[in-house]
Amino acid sequence: MKFTFSPAHALHAPNEIIVRGMVVGNLESPARAEALLAGLLARGHEKVEPAAWDRRWISAVHDLGYLGFLETAYERWQALPNASRLIHPHAFAHHTARMRPHSIQGQVGFYLAGGSSPLDQGTWEAALGSAHAALEASRLVLQGEREAYALCRPPGHHAYSDFGGGFCYLNNVAIAANYLARELGPVAILDIDTHHGNGTQSIFYRRDDVHFVSVHGDPNVLFPFYAGYAHERGEGAGEGYNLNLPLPPKSEDDAWLGAIAEGMTSILNYAPRALLVSLGFDTFKGDPSSDLAVSTEGFRAAGARIGRYPGPVVLVQEGGYVVDKLADNLDAFLDGFQRARHGAA
Repeated sequence: MKFTFSPAHALHAPNEIIVRGMVVGNLESPARAEALLAGLLARGHEKVEPAAWDRRWISAVHDLGYLGFLETAYERWQALPNASRLIHPHAFAHHTARMRPHSIQGQVGFYLAGGSSPLDQGTWEAALGSAHAALEASRLVLQGEREAYALCRPPGHHAYSDFGGGFCYLNNVAIAANYLARELGPVAILDIDTHHGNGTQSIFYRRDDVHFVSVHGDPNVLFPFYAGYAHERGEGAGEGYNLNLPLPPKSEDDAWLGAIAEGMTSILNYAPRALLVSLGFDTFKGDPSSDLAVSTEGFRAAGARIGRYPGPVVLVQEGGYVVDKLADNLDAFLDGFQRARHGAA
């Protein structure tokens, strides 16, 4: 399988985040991407470095003010007296009061949600490279590949059109889905990360040309907390084109795979021209960010279920923080996926 990967990911390397009021080590490290890359190359998959894409495909999804903030924030922050190396918000805009201040301190809390999305000097370039990887994988399927995998880092599905959060800055899968919808017609997104793809949902919530399905842990107790509930079905033209399938804490393979099967049935009924998958391995049992308990064999079975989709597929990497198991879990998923794609499963 061809996969896309930007070495610019390594420019984003904040070593700490804030969780439950504590400064802790950042789970979303460059080692994640390097482990996945090594596994892909060892198994003979073909690496494609993405081109520098026209910014219009990113601004078609993301607010220009937010993009300008991401591009300039680090330099502006460093001009403050006693500025820290990493940018962390310390005040936040409530949803009922969304005035955009001019100051960098105010904009940090306006454009970033929570303590798990710090900005580093290289965050903007890394996020661009990640978005370009998703776009390049999409172009590969337009050029005739049946499937392609975008090894994206930083991940993207928690990024809204106008603010980031949860390790995410640009919404890679949404940028790719919007591009494919413009080129092909209606597409679908299946998000199987342990955390609900709240940014992706928001971006397409009022559209009927992108059917969004998310299988995730219960948002009552798991990030992102404020979205991902079963009653959220879309609004306006998008009503009925958003499907959330939250799972109880500690759910294992059978429950997770059952929800994926339900999601795939909804997608097949929608009959999209292409399928994009937000592929998270943080559902893995023991992942420090999760409350689900999926096994490596569960990922193989998930790949087989998803691989039976008959059209082109773009796989977009999201979370997964047990670094020494990432390559094995990706390999299992791709084994099940490719066997199904080629009629062996």
